[in-house]
Amino acid sequence: MQEGELPLTHVTLVWRQGRHEDWLRFGKPVARRIVDRRTRIESYAPGQVFALVRWASNTFGTSRSTLDVVRAVGHGEACTSLPQVDPGGELLLSIRGWPGVRRSFALIDAIEQAGTDPCDVAPDHWRHIHNRLAAGMQPRAYRADRHRAWLRRRGLQS
Repeated sequence: MQEGELPLTHVTLVWRQGRHEDWLRFGKPVARRIVDRRTRIESYAPGQVFALVRWASNTFGTSRSTLDVVRAVGHGEACTSLPQVDPGGELLLSIRGWPGVRRSFALIDAIEQAGTDPCDVAPDHWRHIHNRLAAGMQPRAYRADRHRAWLRRRGLQS
């Protein structure tokens, strides 16, 4: 890394139709590199949020369904090691199993339908969703007033 360059978080996405499919549910990469027909790497600047979906199957059906909402970290920040995410990131929401992933998709859809970009949602809300789903409870909706408060708080931190 050159001096003055931002440390990027790299996400490797693999697509083998019907066997192993990785994709981003949301995110705005600052760079993208195609490795081959089935593999690409998308890069995020510190602070950016993205949602990584990983799905795999075997001869018996789906063997893995995961959804991770991750915040890209800066140099020296603590982070969680995640498969396909280099060097790792701040894990805001982590769901395993297709029923939970499908439910999370519906919550993300509701945020988008309300006119908010999921990349800009308060990190605390993703943690709230994670905790509520883990406890088998219904998460609260992400309302416009909560989003305005987050944007103001984030503006003060800058």
